[in-house]
Amino acid sequence: MVDAVFADDPAARAAQRAYFVNRVVIYGLLGVFSLIYLLPLAVVIMNSFRPLPEIAEYGLINIPRQIHFSAWADAWGTYCINGACEGMKRNFMNSLYMTIPATIISTILGALNGYILSKWRFRGSEVLFTCMLLGVFIPGQLALLPWAFLLGQLGLNNSIAGLVLVHVIQGISFTTLFCRNFYVSIPDDLIKAARIDGAGFWRIFRKIVLPISPPILIVTVIWQFTGIWNEFLFGVVLTSGKQQPITAALVALAASETNVRNFDVMSAGVLIGAVPPLLVYFFGGKYFVRGLTQGAVK
Repeated sequence: MVDAVFADDPAARAAQRAYFVNRVVIYGLLGVFSLIYLLPLAVVIMNSFRPLPEIAEYGLINIPRQIHFSAWADAWGTYCINGACEGMKRNFMNSLYMTIPATIISTILGALNGYILSKWRFRGSEVLFTCMLLGVFIPGQLALLPWAFLLGQLGLNNSIAGLVLVHVIQGISFTTLFCRNFYVSIPDDLIKAARIDGAGFWRIFRKIVLPISPPILIVTVIWQFTGIWNEFLFGVVLTSGKQQPITAALVALAASETNVRNFDVMSAGVLIGAVPPLLVYFFGGKYFVRGLTQGAVK
């Protein structure tokens, strides 16, 4: 019946053809832009499985003739910088030791701050929240010198513990913003009823707020983990040598004179450094989008 109507109506047929053409153009452009965006990643993946002589002979953009894993072993086990050979494994573990505790601590503090600023308001709480939001907009470059001075005074310079402290403080603004906006959507009557029944600050937080918090906590964990793992500025300025995270080690590997043409090892090293955040997004990406939009209406 519908097809018959479209067949007898020239305007409907024209509209259907225009809709089809628009779809083809839109998806065609999206496909082209996707290929352009994914081309560097594809080149890195292919070169990580190609031996260096093959890359030198056929160029960077080419499909591997044979699959080799030696570059992955070299990047993980041993690479040389100015005559000194080290393994990227140490830097990878440094990033884990830095990222995991900083993510957990900043998420917990952000949840507590969001809970207080949304459900236990006090005089000046809005001013305090506004001041905390400034950290979202202040670039990290402005904090480099103060952090270097503070870590030196605390005896935490050139250490993983110092980087954990830096990323916890730097991330509190984001985690507080996310959690506060989420907790605002919790009915105030629910909190008031719990207080009338005799529940205190911590009991309300543990029994009422936390059980409904997983969506926003997943958002903050993914946001903090990927942001801290991929951060380069603090890692390269505040640490050196064996204490550096993997992002700083990758830059040192790419800039080293002895490995300037070892594209296979550099490609494998880049992928090793990208695995943890990619896994986080792969397993938690849908929860990230879902949790980020909750509470946005109110």
